[in-house]
This record gives sequence, structure tokens and C-alpha cells, in this order.
Amino acid sequence: MPTDLPTALADVRALLLDAPNLARAVAAGRRKGCEPPAAERVEVRPVTLKNGPHLQFTARTGPVVTTRNVPVAAAGGAVDDLLGQAYGNLHVETATEVVQVRVTKKGDAQVHRAPAPEGARDAAGPARHDKAKQRLVDPDDPVFRVLGAGGDKRRQVEAFVRQLATLAPAVLTGDGERVRAVDLGCGNAYLTFGAHRWLGEAARERGKDLVTVGVDVREDVVATGRRAAAEAGLPGLEFAVGSIAGAEPFPDERPDVVMALHACDTATDEALARAVRWGSPVVLAAPCCHRDVQRQLHGNRAPLVRHAILRERFADVLTDTLRSLVLQLLGYRVEVVEFIDSAHTPRNAMIRAVRAGAPRGPRLAELLAEYDDLTRAWGVEPALARMLTPELERVRQAAL
Repeated sequence: MPTDLPTALADVRALLLDAPNLARAVAAGRRKGCEPPAAERVEVRPVTLKNGPHLQFTARTGPVVTTRNVPVAAAGGAVDDLLGQAYGNLHVETATEVVQVRVTKKGDAQVHRAPAPEGARDAAGPARHDKAKQRLVDPDDPVFRVLGAGGDKRRQVEAFVRQLATLAPAVLTGDGERVRAVDLGCGNAYLTFGAHRWLGEAARERGKDLVTVGVDVREDVVATGRRAAAEAGLPGLEFAVGSIAGAEPFPDERPDVVMALHACDTATDEALARAVRWGSPVVLAAPCCHRDVQRQLHGNRAPLVRHAILRERFADVLTDTLRSLVLQLLGYRVEVVEFIDSAHTPRNAMIRAVRAGAPRGPRLAELLAEYDDLTRAWGVEPALARMLTPELERVRQAAL
């Protein structure tokens, strides 16, 4: 039943100002017919700083993230300002309950309350932000200042570098005096910089140099990356203009690690195909959208993909499953993992692949059967398989 909006907002206000019981709150969306809020999304958390308990407001609009901390005793004005904006959805988690408020087209509030999940009481209340944390990339690293990276991007960089660190032995133990890394479709290059900072230090501990090349088709992005690398003082970090399919960052050598982070649709497949043909020992890919398989499923009337939202989500899973199988058929050991919490980005799956040698015998037959069963059952041909047709044909011949 609809609830009077001022009453619902007053309830939310009280929950936000009850710092000992608050876990977090999120304001997002836009009310129909109203001016847009100052930020696309604002997250509120209680934190404890050296000078006492605060409410931390983290506002995000596109890639721009700003954070401010307000003492709890003086936070009423900041909370009133937040609730006075035309957000369409409010989500509040406390020690005892989860409260969701959705503003209807008529300006009323639909309020849903549910018990807090197990363990919520332990998570509620101000978190200690002064406690030192073990970071692989220092949050105060000048790289972040140069890039203008906010807290959300810094957490993504840290999460990605932790995934890279698990595969460091396969990256760093090759022959030669230098380690070669390439980021295909590097874009704004936040993760390129973070990976170069950490991997460079790891390489130097082994007496090696690191060269990292970020590749992107946009000349302005590459120019910005070059300026930022110079300003941050990162020797060995280079940028080149070019397509993923045509990239040759090391003409006479293979990259030791290939990264492709949120390359859209089949750009991820192009990056994986390049890595396979180079024979790169390590591949890290965080896919973005999956339109190729989604389009192929469009006419399928199976209940699992009949509705657009289900078809989109299933296409994500099916695409990455098939990518994993193709990589395994071509000699990689593959894991698909969550590299960061979905609160930071919904595109949080990562394909981690380490070259391990071509499968043989029963294992090869098993992988081929799994791949063929899936593609026949859903009537799809994944882009990665199309790009690597000759390589897959050789695998099939070996299985005969």
C-alpha cells in the first residue's frame, strides 16, 4: 500500500542518523517528472575517524566519484539535503532490518521492510577507517592523483591487482630480462596503471624490467595515458594507438600477460584470440556486454531466454562458459571468478587463464563434447570460436 512520502522520508532520516545501527544506505534513480539529483548515486556509511564518528557520503556520476565525511553530530543537514533531492529509490540496511523505499509516479512511497540478514548486526555501526590495511597498491599512490581516480576506482584497481598477484609466478618466471604486459582496449587505463605499478615492483624483486603497453583505438585516450605515465613517473609504461585485432605491442616477442578489462562485446573475444595466437602464459579478461550470443538467442522461445532480461543474463553466463571451454581446448587452465563486489560494478566476472598445455585423450574428448552439446542445444556459435576456427579444427583433428 502507498505511504505518504514525507512520512517515509522522515523514517529514512531517522535510520540514517542512527549511526550505531546503520550499516549502509544508497540513494539512486530519478523520480519521474523531477529535476535530476546532483549525483546519479550516493552511498552513505558510518565510519569512525580520529576525531570521532562520521557519516561518509560517496557520490558517483559516471566515472566521477567524490567522498565527504560529516561528523554524526552535525550530519542532519547533509542527510536533509540528500533526502530533499528527487531520488526515486532509497535502500537502507541496519542491524535489524532492510528498508526499501520506491517513489511512485504519483509521488507516493512504496515501502518494503525485511529482517536483516544473518551477521548484519556485526556489520552495522561505524567502521574504523584509521586502521592500516594491507594494500598491494597504496591508495595514496600518486598514480591515483594523476588519474583523478576516486575511491571506487581505487578499490577496483586493488581488487584487480590481487587477481594478478595470484598468477604472478606464471608471469614472472619466464626466460629473459624483461616482463612484457599488454592491456588491449585500455581505455582510461586505471587498471593498466595499477597493474604496471605492482607488477613492476614484483619484477624488480626478481631482477627483471617490466614493459607494459596499453593499446586503444582512440588517439586522445592514448595521448592522455602517455602524459599521465610521464607525470606519475612510471618508466616502462607505454601507450599505442591501434585495434585489438591488429595489436603488435612486442613485434618479436610474445606478451607474458594479456589484459582486457571491460572490453565491450566481441572486443573481449578479439583480445582472447590475440592472447591464444601469441601463446601468452597468462590472460586476465573482465568481459563487459555480451551482445553477440544474446543476438543469436533472440529467436529462441525456450522459457529460459523468452524474456529480454533473462535472455541478457543467460547470454552473459553462456558466453563466458563457451569462452572458458574454447580456452581450455586450446591449452589453458581457466577459472571464472568474481574479482570485485557487484556494488562497485555489475560487470565483475573475470576470466583467469594460465597456459598449461593442450588437453589429450579422455579430457580432450570430454571438453569437445561439452562445447558441442552447448552450442547445439542453444544454436549459437561464439565469436571466439569463429576467430579461432583454424586452431579449433586442429584440436578436432587431434581428437580423431
